Amino acid sequence: MENLYWQRYPLWRDVPPEQWYDWHWQYRHIVSTMEDLVQVLPMTPEAIEGAKSTMSDYKFASTPYYLTLIDAKNPECPIRLQTIPDFKEVSRAAMDMEDPLGEDSHMPVPGLVHRYPDRVLFLVTTSCAMYCRFCTRRRIVLNKEHRTERELENVFNYLREHKEVRDIIISGGDALFIGDKFLETCLEGFRSIPHIEIIRIATRIPIVCPMRVDEKLVTMLRKYAPLYLMTHFNHPYELTDEAKKACAMFVDHGIPMMNQTVLLRKVNSDPVILRALFHELLKNRVKPYYLYQCDLSEGIEHFRTPVQKGIEIIESLRGHTSGLAVPEFVIDAPGGGGKVPVMPQYLISESDKKVVVRNYRGFISVYEQPRETDCECSTTEEINKLYPAPPSEGPDLLMHSKRVGIEPSK
Repeated sequence: MENLYWQRYPLWRDVPPEQWYDWHWQYRHIVSTMEDLVQVLPMTPEAIEGAKSTMSDYKFASTPYYLTLIDAKNPECPIRLQTIPDFKEVSRAAMDMEDPLGEDSHMPVPGLVHRYPDRVLFLVTTSCAMYCRFCTRRRIVLNKEHRTERELENVFNYLREHKEVRDIIISGGDALFIGDKFLETCLEGFRSIPHIEIIRIATRIPIVCPMRVDEKLVTMLRKYAPLYLMTHFNHPYELTDEAKKACAMFVDHGIPMMNQTVLLRKVNSDPVILRALFHELLKNRVKPYYLYQCDLSEGIEHFRTPVQKGIEIIESLRGHTSGLAVPEFVIDAPGGGGKVPVMPQYLISESDKKVVVRNYRGFISVYEQPRETDCECSTTEEINKLYPAPPSEGPDLLMHSKRVGIEPSK
């Protein structure tokens, strides 16, 4: 007999399986009010008032499916902490920012963020299937706006003129919250631009509404390869049978999956939890790609950990498990500086003759520098003609030019 687990909740007592597993039904019945929420999750009067005080500034939304993952007996359930509004969100830390990554200031046309030389971020919608309490774009998420056809054409025109762009990330909101037809219009347009080599889709749908991932969707996406799926598991409890099935559908259709986890205090801020998550992801053919330090968005200081906690977690992974299971720990530099890798210190000392390094167990050894140091390659010029590189910036510019300094922009 099928486990109709959702029928334990008064709100969905009469919902049959054909509706529950239909992503259209899940989208139409997204829970967004306290009246509906308390029918799913018992809450104290204090918790209800705290959530209401937050919802005037920051919205609440979740698919029915994701809400059923909450352990009602655990006030610090990792699913609950990511989903349910908390009074802590109304407080502000000194360094909180409305737009911590400086996306709005790097937006040459509406919806398109061009911060790195050869890649861009396209915010196709502000809508999501759920509102993550730690969202870095909480300033715009759930405004329920999709890009218009005119805005999309402006994005295409900008990209046609900027031939240095070779990689585009479609995000939002959530890139898979829009319908197949408009998503394919975007993909067709990007694929028609010769210098766009890679398309990435950023989505949390496999976690919060895995029913959305069906044969029709993945068959359509496969037409636009090379295409990568960037997803966002934060805790092993999110890897349900339904989520695993969704991941398998992407990978079985030739769409590689990469995972970007946010380091969240009380949710996954322990090496034991993240090691288990990364191992489970690999078993489901999803590569742990980034571990993000939580951003400086307004009202989410209670989610942030000390940076040292992330370094500790990487230290506990490196050498103790497969390198495939070790993501890169990064801080997305406030103000639009981009991703900055942060890692334990393995290089102890160096000279022109030797470097001293340590491994994960504290074993210290010496690597002798080569006597020949000329690293010029005979094919560099030819390869640069075949695969032109974007203009150098920062230290790379100084290393590969005759310039002696970089003057800060005014």
